[in-house]
Amino acid sequence: MPSTDLIFVSGKGGTGKSAVAAAIAIDRARRGETVLAIDMGTTLGLAAHLRRTDLRYTPVETRPGLWAMSMDRATALDEYLKLQLHVPKGAPTRQIAGALAVLADTAPGVREIISIGKPIYEVWRGVWDVVVVDAPSLGQFQSYVRAPGTIADLVPTGNVRRQAEKLTHTLRDAETTTIVLVTTPSELPVNETLEALEALTGEAAVPEPMVVMNRVLDASGLVEDDIADMPDGSLKDAASMQLTMEVEQRRWLDAVPSPMALPYLRGVLTPGEVAVQLSDAFETAR
Repeated sequence: MPSTDLIFVSGKGGTGKSAVAAAIAIDRARRGETVLAIDMGTTLGLAAHLRRTDLRYTPVETRPGLWAMSMDRATALDEYLKLQLHVPKGAPTRQIAGALAVLADTAPGVREIISIGKPIYEVWRGVWDVVVVDAPSLGQFQSYVRAPGTIADLVPTGNVRRQAEKLTHTLRDAETTTIVLVTTPSELPVNETLEALEALTGEAAVPEPMVVMNRVLDASGLVEDDIADMPDGSLKDAASMQLTMEVEQRRWLDAVPSPMALPYLRGVLTPGEVAVQLSDAFETAR
């Protein structure tokens, strides 16, 4: 279970990364910590798993000790200009931000550094015990973590470069930052996760990520001989399918270095119930 001050949760779409991010946040809040969960995406995944209809830039308390918000790049840019670059309070930052918004959409790394800078800034503030980020999917997330280094290379000196270097240091600090990559035991999600793992590890832009394997079936204990002895019918068909799925998922579990397994949750569950049950699994794993 991640115990650092900053946790980014990414993964291929459909693997349950928002559920895992919410579960980690709930688990840390259950420990008595003050938690901020940030949705960096455009979906309502994190909000739904925290039993909210929506989230805004201003954090709201979703349960005791757990606050949540969503990213808004325009507001984050305005905040960045005031707090990080020390633009005078009386300056028309909205007008400046509007002019810079064009740059943010075109210049390499600017848009990403504004987005990833917000959760890191929240860690620097010291208000929260932990900041948990429901990050974008794998490809986009990799561009986010590269952004501070890109900016530092482009800008030779000044506040922007110093801030980029400080962001880079925080991202690379294994005592501060954990990267969680969520996958499921099937071919495409595992292969994409392995590719992201290799890229992130090779670039050393962040500490070596941990992998969470979501939706892992409990072992039934079935073997081929058991199924062969069963009479033909629906029970035998179900047992055969179960064993086939277990063999397949074991193949992909073995392909990933030391994944943490989260259970396949059965039944009709709301997103909020899924997050709580996964949080229970994190608590059991401690």
